[in-house]
Amino acid sequence: MLQQTNGLAAPPGPTLPRPALLQGALSALDRHRATIKHRDVIGIVDFSQASRIPRFHIVDVMSGRSQSLLVAHGRGSDPDHSGWVERFSNSPGSAASSAGAYLVGSGYSGKHGRSQRLIGLDPENSNAEARAIVVHAASYVSDDIVRATGKLGRSLGCFAVAQADITQVLGRLGPGRMIYAAKI
Repeated sequence: MLQQTNGLAAPPGPTLPRPALLQGALSALDRHRATIKHRDVIGIVDFSQASRIPRFHIVDVMSGRSQSLLVAHGRGSDPDHSGWVERFSNSPGSAASSAGAYLVGSGYSGKHGRSQRLIGLDPENSNAEARAIVVHAASYVSDDIVRATGKLGRSLGCFAVAQADITQVLGRLGPGRMIYAAKI
């Protein structure tokens, strides 16, 4: 089981997120325990990594196992399209990614197919619902895009994953679970 000791996350193994990011996610899970109904699996997005790196970690909290996938960030967070998050914003119309903890809400089928609504739980992402920040699949997220351009395309602030990964992401991070995003 993942746990914190002396204020630091216990060494989780080579496939988990970096310790500081994991500690931030576990602290958020604890801080929002009254809101997060299902605490068995969490999503952790490491926005300190380039978009070409699988930086969306789906973590089984009990076993410590994780899987890492590609995920896009918002255009407003990377205005020069360098592949790196330069800034966050919670403002409507910013097209930027926001940091913080999200509650995974209901699913729906929309412009990008099957998607999952997100509810911001922290002041830095409190406008997530109003901004329609969701998890969805996008054609600009794939290994082929990374090979061709060295980076992923950008979303409007949503957590966009590869078409091939969306079923698994939505299945493992369903309603009542948490996604935590940060640049630590």
